[in-house]
Amino acid sequence: MPGSSYLVDTNVLLRLVQPDSPEYGTIRQCMDRLWAGGADLFYTSQNLAEFWNVCTRPTDRNGFGFSVEETDERSTLIEVKFSFAADSEATHQEWRRLVVEAGVSGIQVHDARIVAAMRVHGIANLLTLNVKDFRRFTGITALSPNEVLASLD
Repeated sequence: MPGSSYLVDTNVLLRLVQPDSPEYGTIRQCMDRLWAGGADLFYTSQNLAEFWNVCTRPTDRNGFGFSVEETDERSTLIEVKFSFAADSEATHQEWRRLVVEAGVSGIQVHDARIVAAMRVHGIANLLTLNVKDFRRFTGITALSPNEVLASLD
């Protein structure tokens, strides 16, 4: 899988700024191995908006309680380290097709936006902690950090 393309889901990006998270070490190792192997790692504006939401939300509401300045610093690191898969009319049209085709409703519309961006940009794999949420979508491969690490051994 080295040399492949991956869109990095928001839940993975969030764990990268949580060194105390149980998943941090595995995610960090996975990311380092992918970069060392020449993988292209992407994010979308959807990812960054979700990242900003959780980072700036108060801790008593399941957020991280970071200031805008702290969140901006972390967001800038994402923008520097990852490639940007920009939104476009084609992404919107693919999203519209996906939500109807897959019968998507509720909060899963955000997952469909990520899949639409992947399809439009030709990104084959999704690195996520929620593999099951993406099983309904064809044309992409959703993988957990542990699955990626196992495939690299």
